[in-house]
Amino acid sequence: MLIGFGCLLPLLAWLSPLGFAPTLAFMGLLSLPALRARRADRPVLVIVLAGSVWFSASILWSPFRPDELEDATALKVLAAVPLFAGAICAARAAAPELLRRALLIAVIGLTAYGVLLTIEGLSGAAIYQWVRASTGDPIRPDLAARNVARGAFVLSVLAAPAAAAGWRLGLGFGPALAMAAGIIAAELGFDSDAPVLALLSASAAAGAFALAPRLAPRLMGLAALVVVLATPGVIWGLQAAGLYDGLMQAAPLSWAERMGYWSHAAARIAAHPLIGWGLDASRTMSPDIILHPHNGPLQLWLELGVVGAALAAALWAMLFRKASRERADLSGAAMAGAAAAYFSIAAVGFGVWQDWWLALGVAACVLCTALDRLSPAASAAPRSSPDTD
Repeated sequence: MLIGFGCLLPLLAWLSPLGFAPTLAFMGLLSLPALRARRADRPVLVIVLAGSVWFSASILWSPFRPDELEDATALKVLAAVPLFAGAICAARAAAPELLRRALLIAVIGLTAYGVLLTIEGLSGAAIYQWVRASTGDPIRPDLAARNVARGAFVLSVLAAPAAAAGWRLGLGFGPALAMAAGIIAAELGFDSDAPVLALLSASAAAGAFALAPRLAPRLMGLAALVVVLATPGVIWGLQAAGLYDGLMQAAPLSWAERMGYWSHAAARIAAHPLIGWGLDASRTMSPDIILHPHNGPLQLWLELGVVGAALAAALWAMLFRKASRERADLSGAAMAGAAAAYFSIAAVGFGVWQDWWLALGVAACVLCTALDRLSPAASAAPRSSPDTD
């Protein structure tokens, strides 16, 4: 399963990022026999279970009612939890030699995709358009650019673990440079600035980890917790000071549109701060908010209130904390970098509940887990039983 996953990564990133959800779900389904909960997982499991209960209960007061199964967010996310966990556990259970082979395939594929994305960014997605035309499904240049640009988001989240794995496998700086070039070319060609922000965030997080491997991830987790909890208050403060409208007018068009959504979301949050408006309520708030606020913390506050935001903040703090080490190593740097990249994009981009976006985070976890299993410390330590690990 992991080798197949490694082969599919560049194809999904380029041709169908939406395919991450069914791919990871199928991988997790076939890997369910490997599903184990370790002692170290218990705090995260408690938060996930509590969040699932609150997440499901919020349907009761949400104004949104799905007409189709595809729009049943609660059903999809709750079903995905054990499947995505199974995919991560596959990386825990696989033999080291197979993990090494799967990681090598993934790194080579993502390196090649970095080169391809560089060409696409400089040529206006010419190769993608040629492929679509050759298969009898031509696409307008602007839509092709939008689709290819989405792959830059994928690469920016997976770049840290893939680059670290490339170094561990003896490939040097080549994979990191190729992936960084692809992300930057996408920004130049398609005005895709969020992936560059994620690349910078990942680099800064990995650098901070190298300097302080025990303290830096804990501080990053604390910072993520504060961002999730304080985001509405920051907007209210800027509005009260009379600064928000000026900042919105000075911002580029895409950011000004986001800030407009954020302003409306903050006003709605102020009306129902404790329990929120309910799951997917933002989809009923058009034209003030189109689909979602394009800000993860605001969407959590808007739909799940302070309860949901607090649970999400605690989860992020724990995820960053998992990268903490007594000594710097590649797996810890990869975890810190991937978490920082994902968090930075979630703060300004996609909807929290988009299944492909959640699956992309799981894909990063799979790569980080596989890399961690190949760390010298893991190789030297005896394997413990699932009950005591």
